[in-house]
Amino acid sequence: MTLTRSTVPSQRHTMPRPRRAPATKAKAKTTAKATTAAPRSSVHRQAAVSATAGIRIGHHRVSVSTLLLLDVVLLCLIGLVMVGSASSVVSIATYGSPWAILIREAMWMAIGAIVLWLALRFDYRKLRRFSPLLMLVTVGLLFVVLVPGLGVHAMGSSRWVGFGQFRLQPSELMKLALTLFAADFITRRLDEDAADRRIIGPLLIVTGFACVLILAQPDMGTAMVLGFIALALLFVSGVRLGPVMKVMAALVGLALIVAVASPYRRARLLSFMDPSAHSSGSGYQVMQSLIGLGSGHFVGSGLGGGQAQWGFLPNAHTDFIFSVIGEQLGIVGALFVLALLGGFMWLGIRAAVQSSDRFGALLSLGLVAWVGAETLINVGAVIGVLPVTGIPLPFISFGGSSLVITMAAAGILINVARRGEAGTVLRVAGSGRRPAVTARGR
Repeated sequence: MTLTRSTVPSQRHTMPRPRRAPATKAKAKTTAKATTAAPRSSVHRQAAVSATAGIRIGHHRVSVSTLLLLDVVLLCLIGLVMVGSASSVVSIATYGSPWAILIREAMWMAIGAIVLWLALRFDYRKLRRFSPLLMLVTVGLLFVVLVPGLGVHAMGSSRWVGFGQFRLQPSELMKLALTLFAADFITRRLDEDAADRRIIGPLLIVTGFACVLILAQPDMGTAMVLGFIALALLFVSGVRLGPVMKVMAALVGLALIVAVASPYRRARLLSFMDPSAHSSGSGYQVMQSLIGLGSGHFVGSGLGGGQAQWGFLPNAHTDFIFSVIGEQLGIVGALFVLALLGGFMWLGIRAAVQSSDRFGALLSLGLVAWVGAETLINVGAVIGVLPVTGIPLPFISFGGSSLVITMAAAGILINVARRGEAGTVLRVAGSGRRPAVTARGR
């Protein structure tokens, strides 16, 4: 039997190739479906971006950075007007012109505006490499302040360096230096997953050393603000609260010892406990402040009205300007200023939440703690619930280096908010999910 190859072509070769028309039709359907889905996806992305960026006001959303900038501008304008209204009589008596102090305030505010603009122009993360150097320079300036002949001595304290009207208060610069240093230091240690004691110990040593130099000036109020900044950053960083609370209790005890040991501070502490019993001495300033606040009633006596600016209230345009606001603008004006300061802190927390990196979040919270501590201490002293420590009201009180450095801090905070918003828009538009940024990273 012989096997012969079949003359019938193989089925594999004789079967026709599948026509491409059905595939083309399927591809057209897929393309059409993708085309119709694309606008929906774009709309959804835009809705997601608008839902995550900004704060809804009416039918519009305004970015946190814009609201922060508007808040700072309003506070500075109110401060400029109130300094001019509260200082006219003192300015005539001291400089021979009712506008001298107002002009100086406007000059420092212009410098602060330039510094704020510069703080918005660069990447705030570059500040990390300069934070140790800024801390060392500021500590050196705190030593210079204490050297006779180099530090400027005024009103029983040696707190300034410089000459003429151009003076720098290193203790104000230390607030910014410590905030930057602490945010960078905690970020590095958390990235290393270091133990809590490696975070708490070194930071409290640096803060304590700075506070000792500032207490030697003496300036207890600024030392309290520095302690508040450090403790706030430790709290939000996620370290165990036990050691932090022990340190806080020790600092409170140390502050009481320092207050009682100094006759001047002891007198202020006693007058705080009962200002009416010392109304002709150490309690005079607080009593006049309360009188001014009470006489303002609901809408106040108007700009230039009242008696505080006539010399009845010492330091009316500096530490006790909130009393002048209450007297001239009433409870409405006082509450409006407090609302602006509270809004600044709330927006700062929002900036920290939406920050794209850990350093930015900690830096924002440190700046918020700084402004919050100053507001609490100043307003508490003006209304008589806290001892008088000489802390200015942020953005409002007259001051050179204090105003400029606070505006620089505001610029950095707005910078963090702006870059956080840009990162949020990119992440949502790219349909990417941002991993949660926690302080501890556990």
